This record gives sequence, structure tokens and C-alpha cells, in this order.
Amino acid sequence: MELLEKFNIVPNDPELFEIAFIHKSYKVQHNLPHDYERLEFLGDSVLSLAVSEYIYKKHCHDEEGSLTKTRSNFVCEYALDYYSSYLGLDSYLKIAEDNLTINEIKSANADIVESFLGALFLDQGIEKVREFLKEHIFKFIDLNVIFFRDYKSQIKEYGDAKELNIHYELVKEEGFQHDRTFLMEILINDKVMGEGYGKNKKEAEQEAAKVAIRKLGLNKK
Repeated sequence: MELLEKFNIVPNDPELFEIAFIHKSYKVQHNLPHDYERLEFLGDSVLSLAVSEYIYKKHCHDEEGSLTKTRSNFVCEYALDYYSSYLGLDSYLKIAEDNLTINEIKSANADIVESFLGALFLDQGIEKVREFLKEHIFKFIDLNVIFFRDYKSQIKEYGDAKELNIHYELVKEEGFQHDRTFLMEILINDKVMGEGYGKNKKEAEQEAAKVAIRKLGLNKK
């Protein structure tokens, strides 16, 4: 696999890395025995451990809550999707695109970062995973890149300080059962201040809160 050569990885079990890029839709379509989900499960924990260890050592004076927020930023789906494109992993994804939505494909691109790391861990051990992340991913931590901003928490703090009543309501949901799209609105003292779409209610609420923050002039960027 050219990808492994690119990263100077000499695999002990090349099949692991092949499986790491097989989406379940492709497995079904081609009647294959394996997909990446088990490796993704493992890689999720491996990535979380490695990132936790790195930020624990880097941010020596941060409390547990701050460390958790920092870790969440660098292991969230937004970050994983970015890593997938940055590393070129998305080019190797095997997926039955005809039967899937854009959201599902984007989610799969994020998944294969974890499945790839799961394969690397099984094949070469945790030290090789640390080396890989140090060379390719940890620089984003060093640069304090923001992949996910918690707009809901930000506007809640604003509302608490101003004694405002802030709540969210579902406007509509649409799409296929396995790939719903939600539209949520945020109300401040019963006035609609923003709407947002997402593939789940929490994501849509974040987008709505983001709009409200901009309207209120609270965004710092």
C-alpha cells in the first residue's frame, strides 16, 4: 500500500491496514468478511490515550476539566475529518457511495483515522502510534488549532450573567431514518435568535447558538 510507504511503515500484517479502510457498506456490497469497525473501536481508545498523555504533559497546570475540553477538541469528528484529508487517508476509503449520504461519507472519513491507528497499534505497538501522532498530528495541539468551539456553553454563560432565559426548540427533522437532518432554533427570552442544521439535535443546537452569538456580537473572531 502506497500510504504505508508514504509514512515509512513496514507492516507485519498488511491485511490489518487493508481492513482499516473498508466501510461496512463496501463489505456488504462485495461480500467481504471484515470491515473497519472493530479497528475503529480500538483506535478510538488508542487516540484518546495518546492525546490525553500528550496534553497532560504539555499543559502541566491545567485542571481536569480544561484537559478534557482540550482533548475533546482534538479527537472530535471535525478534527478527525480534517486529519483524514490532511494525511490523505480519505483517498483510500472503500465505501459504497451510491447508497450513502454526504454526512455518512464524512463520518466514515473521520472513522478511518481511528481504524488506521487501531491497525497501527496492533501491528507495531503504542510507541509507533506515539511517533506517528508526534510527527503528523500533535503539531495541531501545539498550535492550539480550534476544531470545535462549544457555542452552547458560551451563550449559556452569557445568559446566566444577564439572567436571560435561553432554550432550544426543534423546528423540523427530515431525511432518511438512518441519516436524519435536524433544524433547531434558539430562543432568548422567547425571541428566536438563530437557527441551525445538524445530523443530530446537539449539533443543530451548536449551529443555532453560533448564529445567536454572532447576532449578539459575542464572537471573538
